[in-house]
Amino acid sequence: MNPDAFDALSADLAEGVRADDRLLGLVLLGSASESGRMRRDEWSDHDFFALVHRGRGAEARESLDWLPSPSSRVLLAREGDIGFAVLFADGHLLEFALAEIDELSGAVAGDASVVVDDEAGSAAGLIGGAQRRAEASDRFDPANDAALFLVKLLVGVGRVRRGERLNGGQFVRQWAVQHLVRAVRGRFAAASTSRRDIIDPLRRFEDDFPAEGARLAEILDSPVEEAARGLFDLAREMLEPGWGQFPAAAADAVAARLAWGPDAAERRAS
Repeated sequence: MNPDAFDALSADLAEGVRADDRLLGLVLLGSASESGRMRRDEWSDHDFFALVHRGRGAEARESLDWLPSPSSRVLLAREGDIGFAVLFADGHLLEFALAEIDELSGAVAGDASVVVDDEAGSAAGLIGGAQRRAEASDRFDPANDAALFLVKLLVGVGRVRRGERLNGGQFVRQWAVQHLVRAVRGRFAAASTSRRDIIDPLRRFEDDFPAEGARLAEILDSPVEEAARGLFDLAREMLEPGWGQFPAAAADAVAARLAWGPDAAERRAS
């Protein structure tokens, strides 16, 4: 979607919210927000909160007539009780929560623009709290994440060898990778730029760690156990040297349990 069309759709969303007496506010999130505009590209969708007056949440979720371009919608899907995804014929996607303020009491948010609000500033108050929660949770414990990386890797490979390739692959490609990326960001905090996502550490990892991100992506293109070994070697090469908190004994135990033989560092030294 080109920039003018993107902005026009944002304006249409705001108009729809203002015209519906069930709704009190609209908050554009991520790249849809004004502060996230510089990251917007052809793949950006509209993420937002549509906020509902207290006690009218269930009623509001019965109809999405306030959304623009009803004739262009080709898909409507629900995500949990308050989440929605709407796809238009041109491939543009809306992902949003349609909820009362209290239903979003635990929400976290990064970039956000309050476009519509009530006189009490309910939307602004919600987003202020969501951003504070996100900032408070934006902390890394690289030693713990490195340990959990090894745990997820061991469990995943074990399940693959048991024949549970789907579940084991999820442990390797999803959970282990998440903990590895968190460990890297925590270990090398100065390398993470302001472009990173404070909610999802994997977002724009390649921007901050281009060589490592490219290698990580290449590793994940491999069959699952080969990918697991590649992740293991990458973790030891990146994290272990000069870092006393790396769980080296645990890494050795995982390698021995999986019969992976000498680790990458030992192979390079030989």
